[in-house]
Amino acid sequence: MLLLELVLMLMICAAALSWLARQFKLPYPIALVVGGALLGLIPNLPQFPFDPQLILVIVLPPVLYQAALLTSWTDFKTHIRPISLLAIGLVIATTLAVGFALKFMVPSVPWAAAFVLGAIVSPPDAVAATSILSRLNIPRHVVTILEGESLVNDASGLVIYKLAIAAVLTGAFSLAEASAQFALVSAGGLVIGTVLAFVYIAIHRRLHDPFIEVIAVLTIPYTAYIAAESLHVSGVLSIVAAGLVRGRHAPAIVSAEMRIMARSVWNVLVFILNSLIFILIGVQMSGVMDKLNPYSLSELFMLGSVITLVAVAVRFVWVFPVAYLPRWLSGSLHEQAPKPRNRELAIISWCGMRGIVSLAAALALPAALPNGEPFPARDLIIFITFFVIAASLVGQGLTLTPLIRKLKVGADWSTAEEQQRVHAAMRAAAIAAVDAHLAQAKAPPEWANELRMEIANRVAPGVAEGAEHTPKDALLWQLRCATIKAERKELIRLWRGNEISDEVMRHQEEVLDYREAQL
Repeated sequence: MLLLELVLMLMICAAALSWLARQFKLPYPIALVVGGALLGLIPNLPQFPFDPQLILVIVLPPVLYQAALLTSWTDFKTHIRPISLLAIGLVIATTLAVGFALKFMVPSVPWAAAFVLGAIVSPPDAVAATSILSRLNIPRHVVTILEGESLVNDASGLVIYKLAIAAVLTGAFSLAEASAQFALVSAGGLVIGTVLAFVYIAIHRRLHDPFIEVIAVLTIPYTAYIAAESLHVSGVLSIVAAGLVRGRHAPAIVSAEMRIMARSVWNVLVFILNSLIFILIGVQMSGVMDKLNPYSLSELFMLGSVITLVAVAVRFVWVFPVAYLPRWLSGSLHEQAPKPRNRELAIISWCGMRGIVSLAAALALPAALPNGEPFPARDLIIFITFFVIAASLVGQGLTLTPLIRKLKVGADWSTAEEQQRVHAAMRAAAIAAVDAHLAQAKAPPEWANELRMEIANRVAPGVAEGAEHTPKDALLWQLRCATIKAERKELIRLWRGNEISDEVMRHQEEVLDYREAQL
């Protein structure tokens, strides 16, 4: 019963905090991390005992899979060099820098445990950053690099995290052995994820039922993770590979009904998991703070602040030199290469907010070593992780928009132009198909005049996202909204008057919902 009450409380808190974030137009992770911190201040808050490893298994697969599924493979390949340098090189650099900083400030912390903290806070989360960037029309390649980095750095960070934990548990570490193991588990995870993706694609083609398809899709990330971990390779990279491969084939194998259903299911599931993990660590923080008695509040604040500054500084120190590295190393070869824009590099450097992956990794730390002794500095690592996440989300998240406007980075309309181009091509193809069918049926061309007009007006000129709206476009949009509102009001009147059945009401309501969503 306690578990049910706690989950219910967390869900209510998450809903309330997300509503507040929407009212203040903030990315919801900021509201959740602040709310979680405030929850942690409640005295005598009941603690919920849970298996730490269960957090990673439940939370990470769907979150990472959705991110991989929505990643553009073409854009990912185009920007593979900067993504790799950030997602692998920067993760290693941050892990080392944070580990050295913690060991310098708290010498009693073992080296392996210090590097565990470094691995936990090394991967930034792109959710808060991209939600802000998308509203400000930032150049698409910047968003692509940040999303690609967030996707791969979760994998590289967690592989290093597991190697560091293994070093803590065994008390032994070899750089050569760790490097070979890193390569092996990474390659193994990619192979398993790719194979499973093609297996699921073959199965998916034979299902032909949207409900069964959605259930099957929900099992993909968990199957990829468990299969890879059972073979002692990277479950995270297995999920990423499965998502990228299946996302490439999804448009050709997924029905419209299943796509609409699955999109809603994934969005709700990922939102719930994000919300619960942010609030859950807030609940755990009161117990963590009780175990940190040897440290004063000022010492804890100083430790958290220094680690946060180190993580932020390493990103700046890494991004700018690495962006110019190809031009420096082979100037004659890269003379025609576009010069990196310092304003864009500044934005990429500032988008280092930490998020759910770091939270889940911190909560998943083993409570004890094989010999029964407590995991060294576990509570300190959890506290510093939460501090870094809160400081980066609030500090960088709230200042990102003013910084973008100050640097005058934005106004990239390539997406709007592409949308207008694709709408024109799709309308031409649709009208050509109508004419072909009429000719085959030997029917008069004027029979389809109304359909041609409907196709031509399906997306009115100039209303693509980011384009200018004329007074006529605005009025037509208002008229369409008014007609849907009137139809919905009349539908409800007929239903409440028992003039139509619930089945008819739900069907017509769904039709109106799709029309309203399209607007």
